[in-house]
Amino acid sequence: MAKCISIVNQKGGVGKTTTCVNLAAALKQKGCRVLVCDFDPQANSTSGLGVDKSAASPSVYDVLINGADVRRAVVSTPYADVIPANKALAGAGIEMIGLEDREHLLRRALDVLRPDYDYILIDCPPSLELLTLNALCASDTVLVPVQCEYYALEGLSDLLTTIRIVKRSLNPSIALEGVVLTMYDGRTNLSMQVAEEVKRHFPGQVYATVIPRNVRLSEAPSHGKPVTAYDPLSRGSEAYLALAEEVLEHNRA
Repeated sequence: MAKCISIVNQKGGVGKTTTCVNLAAALKQKGCRVLVCDFDPQANSTSGLGVDKSAASPSVYDVLINGADVRRAVVSTPYADVIPANKALAGAGIEMIGLEDREHLLRRALDVLRPDYDYILIDCPPSLELLTLNALCASDTVLVPVQCEYYALEGLSDLLTTIRIVKRSLNPSIALEGVVLTMYDGRTNLSMQVAEEVKRHFPGQVYATVIPRNVRLSEAPSHGKPVTAYDPLSRGSEAYLALAEEVLEHNRA
């Protein structure tokens, strides 16, 4: 039965999609059955795994709003399976407001697929609205990428408050999977200071693996590949393989 992990941070540009795509590919490379649910209207996880987002049908939008069969929505790629998204998802939050039990639409869809996978990773939009709420209600845990920049911790308290509210009222079993530091540049004092500050705020919950600033990580999506396929020997690839090993170790414990 799959463990479902939402990758969430309402700040944009912190490496959510990069982490989702590359962690998924690294977990598959280590022998896991992995599904990515692209739940961001920008659909970058879809294209990052080599799937044409304009041609993907049915998409996650069709599953939630039009009642499409979620099994038909799954697209297999060499790197991980994916439920694709497209720009139609941008309006889903508004359309879902009138639906019954609207917070649990995604959970009901993914529950059908859980027996087929070891891990389901949900790439969330950069906001705390109904799509993200659906993802949190569908998840066992939350993985938070934090960029090693000046405003790193800004907004994290809002995210943690949202998770507490979801835990109290909608999904009692949700927990923090961990915090991963992204875009780390060991040559700068700022990166090191942010890393220390994040570790102080999240004692024992920050992964030892940090994701470096790496040009190969930036280039890989334009080729429709995770970095583990685009340049297996790059620092970015090594980092995500190490992160995958840490996630596996944590879940074996």
